[in-house]
Amino acid sequence: MPEGDVVFLAAKRLHRALAGKTLTGCDIRVPRYATVDLSGHRVDEVVPRGKHLLARIGELTIHTHLKMEGVWHVYGADERWRRPAHQARIILRTEDVAAVGFSLGITEVLRRDEEVTAVGHLGPDLLGADWDAAEATRRLCREPHSPIGIALLDQTNLAGIGNIYRSEVCFLSRVHPATPIGAVPELEALTDRAHRVLTQAAHHPPWRAHVYGRYRMPCPRCGANIARENLGDGYGDRSVYYCPRCQPPP
Repeated sequence: MPEGDVVFLAAKRLHRALAGKTLTGCDIRVPRYATVDLSGHRVDEVVPRGKHLLARIGELTIHTHLKMEGVWHVYGADERWRRPAHQARIILRTEDVAAVGFSLGITEVLRRDEEVTAVGHLGPDLLGADWDAAEATRRLCREPHSPIGIALLDQTNLAGIGNIYRSEVCFLSRVHPATPIGAVPELEALTDRAHRVLTQAAHHPPWRAHVYGRYRMPCPRCGANIARENLGDGYGDRSVYYCPRCQPPP
């Protein structure tokens, strides 16, 4: 699933392509919103919120979430699409570009004052201007017995981390992913590190993983073989990666 840095960069591309322009076409290929046509309306902005995208157009907001396979592309007006047309869930056109959302996990149209129903449950946004490490730490501490590797995926604690960066943040903090939150030393420093890691990935891509996807490869810090396991976190079959020497189990 794309993580906060990918969504941040997608929002940046969409905002650069659409903001300040008037839509000449709007095709939403989701039955509930198939009759919604925002042609003639001005795009004010496209902003990220954790792993969510909000395109504010006139009095409405188009809320999308990439889930596992979604992606947004921006094309020239007559440019050929790089994905099959049947995967398109929404097409927003201006005089010079077409923004196409393919295989989106969520596509809905809301009034602007209804945005809270889509993103109001989220914790502090790691890439937001209002990032608050203390508040993220407070939310994590609500369940002190929960493993940190599971809690980092809970978007109500802090928004933007997925499977890649939970492994990376735990590694950089020398904390085993199964460590209960209450036993994590300097927890606020860990949440602040998560902010710095995601910021680096968003503003200076690409991010080079230290442990994620490097099973049985040498740890870049101590040389031990990278391990992986499933924490049974309810988030599907997503293994967490760690160094058994640098991050001894609790």
